[in-house]
Amino acid sequence: MELNAKPRKSQEKLAEGMIPAVAYNKENNVSFAIDKKAFDRAFRTQSTTGLFDITVEGGETFPALVKAVQMDKRKRVPMHVDFYMVTYGEPVEVSVPVHTTGKSQGVVMGGLLDIVVHNLAIVAPGPRRIPQELVIDVTKLVIGDHVTAGQIALPEGCKLVGDADQVVISVLPPRLSDGEAAAEQEAAQVAGLVAAGEITESEAAAVLDGEVSLDEVKASSENAESTEEA
Repeated sequence: MELNAKPRKSQEKLAEGMIPAVAYNKENNVSFAIDKKAFDRAFRTQSTTGLFDITVEGGETFPALVKAVQMDKRKRVPMHVDFYMVTYGEPVEVSVPVHTTGKSQGVVMGGLLDIVVHNLAIVAPGPRRIPQELVIDVTKLVIGDHVTAGQIALPEGCKLVGDADQVVISVLPPRLSDGEAAAEQEAAQVAGLVAAGEITESEAAAVLDGEVSLDEVKASSENAESTEEA
């Protein structure tokens, strides 16, 4: 994507519709101004993985990636842009968004698809070979399955940065309803009382079967203890 820019000095007042920007790498640092609407349209299309060929009026043209964008929180429009200069043919590390395709078998069974990592760091062999996204087919995943970073197929020449065992996508069991969650909590409480010797296993079974409430069992046990002491 080509982007025309105008040179800018620090603290210089900008023309209407222009926003400040800077491009840098280890050796260079260039300040300039760009058209806010033109950049906003381009950035919404290609995000941080898209390559910009920036031409500064009266100066050079250089390729760069968006490093950071300062946004107006109320209007949701860019106010300042940081670009990172890159070199054609040289490896570049980028963060690429993770997307899915297909409908997981686990989701069909009532499970939940959890995208744990939304962006994955990779090294591309050159700026023009940066993938815009990494797409994972989740169709065959069942409840309990997961996909790690190392299992994701990368474009030719690209390499993973970071832990290959990092979980990127998981298929979780269905969420419990309020009633199921309460029943599970009660079962755990009953098991603890049995382990502590406060109620018997038969009393626990009666509670879990709905024959009697836990409060009634506890009250009965307390009455029995009072009778014995008397």
